[in-house]
Amino acid sequence: MKVSDFDFDLPEDLIAQNPAEPRDSARLMVLKRNSGEIEHRIFRDVLEYLKEGDVLILNNTKVIPARLLGRKVTGARIEVFLLEKVEDGVWRCLVRPGSKMKVGSELIFKNGLSGKVIGRKEDGTRIVEFSTKRDDEIFRSGEVPLPPYIKNRAVDPNEYQTVYAQREGAVAAPTAGLHFTRKLLSEIENMGVKISYITLHVGLGTFRPVKVENIEDHEMEEEFYHVPRETVNVIRNAEGRIIAVGTTVVRTLETMARLPQRDEYTGKTKLFIYPPFEFKIVDSLITNFHLPRSTLLMLVSAFAGLDLMKKAYKIAVEKRYRFFSFGDAMLIL
Repeated sequence: MKVSDFDFDLPEDLIAQNPAEPRDSARLMVLKRNSGEIEHRIFRDVLEYLKEGDVLILNNTKVIPARLLGRKVTGARIEVFLLEKVEDGVWRCLVRPGSKMKVGSELIFKNGLSGKVIGRKEDGTRIVEFSTKRDDEIFRSGEVPLPPYIKNRAVDPNEYQTVYAQREGAVAAPTAGLHFTRKLLSEIENMGVKISYITLHVGLGTFRPVKVENIEDHEMEEEFYHVPRETVNVIRNAEGRIIAVGTTVVRTLETMARLPQRDEYTGKTKLFIYPPFEFKIVDSLITNFHLPRSTLLMLVSAFAGLDLMKKAYKIAVEKRYRFFSFGDAMLIL
């Protein structure tokens, strides 16, 4: 398939610059795969589509203060973006501007933090050794990064975390989960819906465009995931539907489905989901409205069908749904 198959015109003013307040007041498009029927609701109405025995799977990753602003010893300003922890005090980083960032370059940040470039990867990222081995001391000099399409820098970074975020490691939020409040989650549990968690640390690849013409030629970046024993047992003993909250949960569960049976699962996944694709675990999906030509749009098109997804997105633009991280939601049944 061609990347152009997943293109559409998106007015810039539909890119949400602020989160919904309260979180569960965002709009919800309900898409029924079998009939093609589309309904327009509010996110908290998701309760009407859940049933006792269903299993709701959430990604409990937490966005770290990955953006560090500093300078070289020469005085030149630099931005260091933490991507992946190599070992205590050592991180793979994206450094801007990076063209002249040589091995041996020394970096200075606020709060007394410093670093040194000790390696360079083939993809242009650098390996930086910091002056402390403690994550909290490194994070103290950083800030939670917002996606580049959010121009409103006055947004509270806490709004870019799910209310159930727990395991630090992501550089971007699993944004489908931003719509849930603690009260809504409590109401869902009281219905007899089981809530379980996986972890997938969302990487910078979330923002990177697909640059190839044929989607089969695109390669996903590796991302760390963990499915604990408790969640594995809940899935295997589920009496109702497995409902994934977000594309990160889909990729994690469908990665698990393609591995030998284990009590729990930990590793890195590069699973790229695009049409056609056989889903082995996920029955329903809660997701946001995604970028044109993105791997996220390709995944939801594999789940709902490309023609139906094109129809849904056309309607979303016409009815002025809000797009991307702080935007509205879609429930695909």
